[in-house]
Amino acid sequence: MKKSILLLLIFIAPLLLDSCVPSKPAEEEKIFPSDRLIKKLEGNRRKVKTFRGTGKLDIETDNFGANANFEVLLKKPDSVKISIYGPFGIDIAHGIVTDKNFVFYDVLKNEVHQGNDNKEILSRLFKLDITFSDLMDALAGAVNLTDKLKSEPDNYRQLDDKYILTYLDNERELKSTFTINSENLALLNYRLVRKSGAIIFEGKYRDFREFDGVPVPYKNILLNEEQHQKLTIEYRTININTPIDKLSINLPNDATVIKW
Repeated sequence: MKKSILLLLIFIAPLLLDSCVPSKPAEEEKIFPSDRLIKKLEGNRRKVKTFRGTGKLDIETDNFGANANFEVLLKKPDSVKISIYGPFGIDIAHGIVTDKNFVFYDVLKNEVHQGNDNKEILSRLFKLDITFSDLMDALAGAVNLTDKLKSEPDNYRQLDDKYILTYLDNERELKSTFTINSENLALLNYRLVRKSGAIIFEGKYRDFREFDGVPVPYKNILLNEEQHQKLTIEYRTININTPIDKLSINLPNDATVIKW
């Protein structure tokens, strides 16, 4: 009997030892290589060819604050139309901005503004220093990662359910950090910081829904902390990759035209 028990223990002991070896956490096994993660994020951004959304804009600066309903029609890579509405759907303004020029119609003043410097009109519309290409991505809740496709992050780690990638630009003394949800690979946060620690720009993205496998945020918060500027975009409706006709604005014949 003792011999039988001894043989049983000899057989079972290795199995018990194996079972005591901790297995890899599920998160560790699923972690994306950084190059695949960047390619996936950039691939998702490029999948969005057209974007139509309605919702609310909230603008805050040191000397200006306003909110309004709006509609955005975006056709990549080079054109966007934004319409601003007041209470009860009253027209306030309509603007079409391309990578080459802009037309902005102030309905209340019956003025048409036209010109080639789209950065100036974007600053007027959104009270935020932002380039045209960055605006196109920001409206769709994305960040252009083309320049990161062929470079490795200086730091890459997983914290709970998030991937965090950090890139250093030693020449300009800047640091950019991207925080990504590890479950659906949605970009949650983008931050550009000076070497001193001062935050130049930050984008926060929330309330995601998937369109053809692409997570799209319904709430985007854009912060230019150096200029004390904040733009909050909250969408009520979003449509991705549906046909959009040629962008146009109905301009009245008696409108005053101002060239920039």
